[in-house]
Amino acid sequence: MGVNAPGGHQAPRLGMILKGYPRISESFISQEIALLESRGLPIEIYSLRRPRESFTHESVRRIRAPVTYVPEYVLPHLPAVMVPNLRLWASLGVRYVRSFRDAACRAVDRRTTATLRHFLQGGYLAYHRVMGRPVRHLHAHFCHTPTSVAFFASQLTGVPYSFTAHAKDIYTSDPEQLRRKMRRACFVVTCTAYNARYLRSLLDAGGATGVQHRTFVAIHTIYHGIDLHFFAYGTAPLPAPPFRVLSVGRLVPKKGYDDLLQALKILETWGVDFHFDHIGSGENKDTIRDLARRLGLWPRVTFHGTLPHEKVIDFYRRSHVFVLACKTAPNGDRDGIPNVLVEAMAVGVPVVSTRHSAIPELVQDGVTGTLVPPASPLALAGAIKNVLEAGTSLESQRRAARRTVETHFDSERCIGHLEALLRKAVGIP
Repeated sequence: MGVNAPGGHQAPRLGMILKGYPRISESFISQEIALLESRGLPIEIYSLRRPRESFTHESVRRIRAPVTYVPEYVLPHLPAVMVPNLRLWASLGVRYVRSFRDAACRAVDRRTTATLRHFLQGGYLAYHRVMGRPVRHLHAHFCHTPTSVAFFASQLTGVPYSFTAHAKDIYTSDPEQLRRKMRRACFVVTCTAYNARYLRSLLDAGGATGVQHRTFVAIHTIYHGIDLHFFAYGTAPLPAPPFRVLSVGRLVPKKGYDDLLQALKILETWGVDFHFDHIGSGENKDTIRDLARRLGLWPRVTFHGTLPHEKVIDFYRRSHVFVLACKTAPNGDRDGIPNVLVEAMAVGVPVVSTRHSAIPELVQDGVTGTLVPPASPLALAGAIKNVLEAGTSLESQRRAARRTVETHFDSERCIGHLEALLRKAVGIP
């Protein structure tokens, strides 16, 4: 649809910009969209990447929002990307030129072509899905690429934007670029108080950037909730060997699977009989699997790869302990509150994790779970052993963990705050 296409009398709509859709590792986003739709918020999805998995979660199948796939790269799709941008230039004139010049200067300063790609993607989106249509607000998930595209689409069209910042996207972003995006946004959402403090510190520390920006930017902490009906509390399995140790997470440095495997080797030397199930994939999968072989753990370990929630929940229900050994990666990447910890606590699996990032906002050591220092395999092994030996005496901890999830991480409650923000931004009562 062109820039002069009429919007008609359609109801105002929200444009949701995602890096990829659907993605099996981002079930919290599909759950959010499904809940917002169920509450009557009209949404369009703009994805910068096509799906890479052949299966998805049940929540995706409930979503009715139309999906537009923006070309991921420029050169393989040069006519598709350039034609709408040239038409925008002809229509917007000086406005387009100023925005392009801004993007080009930043590309030169940062010595990267990614900024120009994001600008052209923003132009593609502006021309085809925003200008002349009832899209009244743009909301991006992740503060790197999707928010860059939202930034430029907003600059070109005048349609305001907001974004949700999560974990890696925050801590691996250039602080000045992140400040720039926050100052232009209507508001910012993040999923932990830890993240919110960091984002506020960036705004407080940054001086003037030479561009118009808001003197105050609201940063809202909204936890990712889960479906408490799906992740129902259950009876703990019989506390008998071989104990089932479970972890769900991407095989990337910040998840600490090298530390967890070292801890499991220590458990083996202590004579603990166990089997470790891992669910997930990631860039370090070959390295982690090789480490399991070198440690002689292969007979005790099963790597299941990526699975949908409908299969993962069966592992939760038959496991004696859930472990996640989070730490800060060499590039600064770190977790927020991993959803899998929330899921395990909801189902009733005792959790062992690290005193790292925002995890203590969820897990209270000795009350709702066990926390140890990050990058400490010996402490991790001791904590796992204590949980396995505690058996049925952890019933009060299991119930306290479930209450914490019900109080703070119920998706029906969490979505209310975000819905109110987005309704106001879109102009829907």
